[in-house]
Order: sequence, then structure tokens, then C-alpha cells
Amino acid sequence: MRTFCYIERYLRQELIHTSKHPYALHHVKLSNGSNIAYIDEGSGGQTILFVHGLATYGRSWQYQIDELKKHYRCIAIDLPGNGYSDRGRHDYSIHFFAGCVYDFMQQLKLQNVILAGHSMGGQVVMHLLQNMPQAATKLILCAPAGFETFSPMESSMYKSTISMLDMFSTEENSLRQSIRTSFFKYPQHIDEMVEELIHIMRSHSVRNYRQMIDACVNGMLDEPVFDKLHQITQPTLVLYGERDALIPNRWIHPVTTAHIAEDGVMQMPNAQLDMIPQCGHFLQLEKPHLVNAAIRNFVG
Repeated sequence: MRTFCYIERYLRQELIHTSKHPYALHHVKLSNGSNIAYIDEGSGGQTILFVHGLATYGRSWQYQIDELKKHYRCIAIDLPGNGYSDRGRHDYSIHFFAGCVYDFMQQLKLQNVILAGHSMGGQVVMHLLQNMPQAATKLILCAPAGFETFSPMESSMYKSTISMLDMFSTEENSLRQSIRTSFFKYPQHIDEMVEELIHIMRSHSVRNYRQMIDACVNGMLDEPVFDKLHQITQPTLVLYGERDALIPNRWIHPVTTAHIAEDGVMQMPNAQLDMIPQCGHFLQLEKPHLVNAAIRNFVG
């Protein structure tokens, strides 16, 4: 077992060395045995802890870290099964991820934390605060999953649609296409980040990757947070791109993104909504200057 751990650690370091990752990566072992990779930049009295969305990694917050590290300590983690974190045998549920984020905060003894989550990461941090309300002082949600709700029949339809689409493409093409459709206007400078994600994918079992994706999608559908949004009393900034092509799923819910966003914010006692024009699902990458300005104004 010890030999296997050394080999895994060596392979992980080789993967980092051959990539073009712009930050120094740190690692910490959680109480459940997961080895978590994370970015830790900047300093200040407040710490913003960034949690990425489905099938991405901490670097998806690169343009927030570049700017906001001048004012705050900025930490972005790779959730288990993603990025440069390990590929242990986990259930990859929303509850599991939320527990990992909380355990990570305990391991690093973080205080005065502002949680920030994108897409699935938004649902993860909402789930965390609904169960551990003392975990953060403020909350930032970028195109969060969890505001859109699904009946049992709609959930089955969603899962079937995902499975059928994946039958007709390779994992690499599926990842490239899903990222491209997450932008209103795809910026070419994102290519380097996409290729790094592809490089990471090639370095691990495709079967395990597929299982992780399926488990995450099931978690988002089967572990709703909407009915408990009223329990989140922290000041909350909610950001959505007006041209988000992923939220809502318009095959199932033919309504606007603004409709979903407003419905979710209305449930939260201390939330504010900022809709970003001409912008898709990856708003923190597509319109970083607007996202950063909103965060600076919100955090203070």
C-alpha cells in the first residue's frame, strides 16, 4: 500500500510538471483519506475559498485569484476525483463534497471564510451552509446548480438525456464540447485551460472519470437544496450570465435563466442578484472583470 501511495504521488507530481498550471499547488490529506490539491495565493483578514463546478478544477477561478489575491487570501481546491486531487473510491455525492470542503477548512484552520461556488460547486457550498451554518461569514454563488428544481420524472429524463448524448462522443470531445457550450462567446485564451483538463483526463482511468461524472449529476438531481435556501442567512451574492445555456435545462424547463435566478434568490433572506449581460455559464472566465468588481463590492 505504501509503495502504491509513493507511485501515485510521483505520477501526480509528473502531471503537474508537464502541465502549464500557473500557480504553485499545495496538498493536504483529509480525514477520509482524500489527498486534496489546492491553490493558495494572497493574504488578508478574509479568505475566499473557491469551489469549482462539474469536471473542472480550481484553476477555473484563475482570473478571480489573479485580481482578488491583492486584497484577500484566495484558496481554490480541486474536489476529489477532479484536477490534481486523488481518484479514491468515493461516492462523489453533494454531501460528500460538502464534507470534504468543511474538513479542508478544519485542516487549514481557516477563519473569516467567504465561500464561493460555481455551478455544482454552488450547490455544494449551499448544502454545507445548510448543515454547518457557522462555516462561512458570506456566500458567493456563480451560476449555482440547485436553484433549478426537478421532479422525479424530470430527473429521470435528465439522466437519460445525459447518457444518450455521451454514447455518441469520446470523453475528450464531450469535455471540449460541454466547456465550449458553457460560454456565450468562447474566449480563445481558455484553450490552454481546456487542454490541461484533457491532459489530466488522459492520465487517469476513463471508466473512473465516467463514474465520477455520473455520480455528480445524480448528486445534483437527488440532493436538492432549494427547499432549505431560507436557512442560509449569510449575506449572499448571486451571479448568473443572462445567456447561460445550461441553467435552466430548456428541454425540461422552457424558462429564462433570470426566472430561475430570481426564484432562488427570493428564498434567501439576505441575498442579492446580479445578472451579467452577454455572458454564459462560465461567467467567472468569460466576464472576469465584471465578476471581480461584483465580488470586491460585495466583500468590501
